[in-house]
Amino acid sequence: MPWVDACAVDDVDEEDVVRWDHGERTYAIYRSLNNEFYCTDGLCTHEQVHLSGGLVMDYEIECPKHNGLFDYRSGKALRAPVCEDLRTYETKVENGRVMVLV
Repeated sequence: MPWVDACAVDDVDEEDVVRWDHGERTYAIYRSLNNEFYCTDGLCTHEQVHLSGGLVMDYEIECPKHNGLFDYRSGKALRAPVCEDLRTYETKVENGRVMVLV
């Protein structure tokens, strides 16, 4: 599996999320307050809504449609109505770019 250039570090504000489309899939890339980057599937497991429109607080993403909550570090579903975890992907930063192992 190759590392793929997803976006510039500066494309993601602290404690925020951006949408990244690659191939036929949608992903969400997060930046924590500690300047760490994470990547999950980009659609909520409940009703396939784009998580990039959600609210990021600490290490959690809240789905914009029904307020389901995930830990974006592990993908763990934390609050109903979501009950299925998100898939997560390894990330690294190289030369000011966020790279994702997909």
